[in-house]
Amino acid sequence: MHKKTLKQALLNKRMLICICTGFSSGLPLYLLIQFVPAWLRSADIDLATIGLINLVLFPYTWKFLWSPVMDRFVVPFLGRRRGWMFITQLGLIALMATLSLYDPASEIKQIIAIVGAIAFFSASQDIVIDAYRRELLPDDELGAGNGFYAQAYRISSFIPGSLAMILAGFYPWSVAHLSIAAFMLVGLVTTLMINETSKQGEEPKTLRSAVIDPFTEFFARQGWQQAVLILLFMMAYKLGDSMATALETPFFLDMGFSTVEIGSVAKISKTIGATVGTILGGIIMIKLGINRSLWIFGCFQLVSILGYVLLSVVGYDHFVLALASGFEYFGVGLGSVALIAFMAKSTNRHFTATQFALFSSIASVPRTFVSAGTGFIIEAVGYTHFFVICFLCALPGMLMLIKIAPWHSKPSEPVVNSEDKMT
Repeated sequence: MHKKTLKQALLNKRMLICICTGFSSGLPLYLLIQFVPAWLRSADIDLATIGLINLVLFPYTWKFLWSPVMDRFVVPFLGRRRGWMFITQLGLIALMATLSLYDPASEIKQIIAIVGAIAFFSASQDIVIDAYRRELLPDDELGAGNGFYAQAYRISSFIPGSLAMILAGFYPWSVAHLSIAAFMLVGLVTTLMINETSKQGEEPKTLRSAVIDPFTEFFARQGWQQAVLILLFMMAYKLGDSMATALETPFFLDMGFSTVEIGSVAKISKTIGATVGTILGGIIMIKLGINRSLWIFGCFQLVSILGYVLLSVVGYDHFVLALASGFEYFGVGLGSVALIAFMAKSTNRHFTATQFALFSSIASVPRTFVSAGTGFIIEAVGYTHFFVICFLCALPGMLMLIKIAPWHSKPSEPVVNSEDKMT
């Protein structure tokens, strides 16, 4: 088979689709976690209430529960993937625009209900976009495609987190809400212009098969021991950096940095580090393949935690703050690209949506649950020892690579085989 050049692997329509769908995936999430809290606080809503709104974001963690429905049923227009993408994006535009009609001071319950609906439609959009992207990209483009997707996902944060905030300073908040909703047209137009990836007849024939078969197929294909090891690896690979970054803002404050210094020095260095890590990781993966990238990127991800160890010892120092936070997020970017590509490679085309939703939910466990206990550890041992613990917690994921993705396996012959093996 003809081997693609680096230019052919990077400069093609598939990469542009990954960028547009990544932007569409990230926009609703950043609306919920950046813009809505600021909007509510401007109306003097108490912090406890604003904090509790995070509870309605549970669809992002539990989306695998209804992903079988999106795998099983084909809407009567646009196809299995594009049809669901169109429905979720249209719903998001309507819901995001509807927020502009409400006043936080007197209609907080209605706002919470709409926020919950946005989280559901957003998580559902992620399900189908993840499935579409896996079916769209050939194996040798998984790294680059997921890298571009992840970077566009982050770039979308500038709409609710920057542009809309500026608009809110000059116009009513309703104008800012409508401007964010308008940017969702990027995803909707993309959906109408792209081709369907799912072939007719590939969908599960019954809802029962859509719910049960994705799990039985995965365990049958891998063997139950290897399957369990893969699932544990997905949780463990980013455990260390998830813990290290869970309470980084309080950490920076305790080191003596002001909110202005954190928002400028740390924010800029983190953005640069994550951007370089994500894009560079996707490009490098084209040449190295997923297995070796998991090793190399994992090492960077592991060592980058030590930057926070250094900062905890040095304390108030702008250069060390920029170096530590930039290096940490460089490692986060590299590791994220490798893990997403690995998860995509582990799916079966017949059950892409359900299996990818399951894998991404499992991978989010450290961020959602394990990181919740980091404050207790810090109070018990202090920051320096805590980040050393984070470093040690990252080691099991690296050791699992011996079984999950041996260094010597060829990129064309990955240990995790995603070829269909239906009986």
